[in-house]
Amino acid sequence: MASLYFVGFFALLFCINMKTRSFACCFLPWMIYAVLYDSMRFYPNYLVNDIDVQGLYEAEKSLFGFSVPGAVAADGTNVLIPGEWFNLHHWAWADILAGLFYLCWIPVPAVFALYLYFKGEKKWCFRYSAAFLVVNLVGFVGYYLHPASAPWYVMLHGFEPVVGTPGNMAGLARFDEMTGLSIFHVLYNANANVFAAVPSLHASYLVVPTIYAIMSKRRWYASCIFAFIGVGIWVTAVYTGHHYIIDVLLGILTALVGVLLFEGINHHLRRHRHHHPHHDGPLA
Repeated sequence: MASLYFVGFFALLFCINMKTRSFACCFLPWMIYAVLYDSMRFYPNYLVNDIDVQGLYEAEKSLFGFSVPGAVAADGTNVLIPGEWFNLHHWAWADILAGLFYLCWIPVPAVFALYLYFKGEKKWCFRYSAAFLVVNLVGFVGYYLHPASAPWYVMLHGFEPVVGTPGNMAGLARFDEMTGLSIFHVLYNANANVFAAVPSLHASYLVVPTIYAIMSKRRWYASCIFAFIGVGIWVTAVYTGHHYIIDVLLGILTALVGVLLFEGINHHLRRHRHHHPHHDGPLA
């Protein structure tokens, strides 16, 4: 339902005047992203392929698991995955930082797009926004090819996939409790698909502005800030039990593949416009 309001808002922007139409054109990829994400709740990925619960957990354990005397993992052994260890060992300062980092996942990339637009660099704004959309499309394909549960699901429910399981704040609940806010409670109650852990798009999102800050020749510290926040989100994803390390690595790969795919398309279109200059468009 929220996406319908979003579409209506963009339709209104297209109709008001040339300035609002220009804004709507530059940010059209963001509207498409929001609508597609919201629409996943109407046809969940587990209707397409089986949900991977145990296989992903065992793969994480084989790659990154470690023995902890006296501990009991989800499979009954004393070999924990990192998410299980952090579920037993966490700190107030880390919980606050984790919440702050995770709140950056969409706002920071969106603010960068707004910065480019109001800086007067509309072509870079559209190019970056379109690449962000393509990264999401690659990630959404991954969701449907390989539905998978997050570490928190295994820790709470075991290895049996239960369709209809509500979203869960996992370790981020500690941020809400400490701050007295309900930010993550609201966000995860509105989760469009609980079994969409692979790849981690949280891990993808700050990779994109980092790349485009470099490509568009922003000041050096802009890309450093984006990269720092991105690393914080990667660590938070594992620390709070929302993603396996495998998910995070695949999320980073998704960002790189999405950007390369988009830039390949963009390069082709630029060559086409060079040979047919009357066919101009918004891509730089």
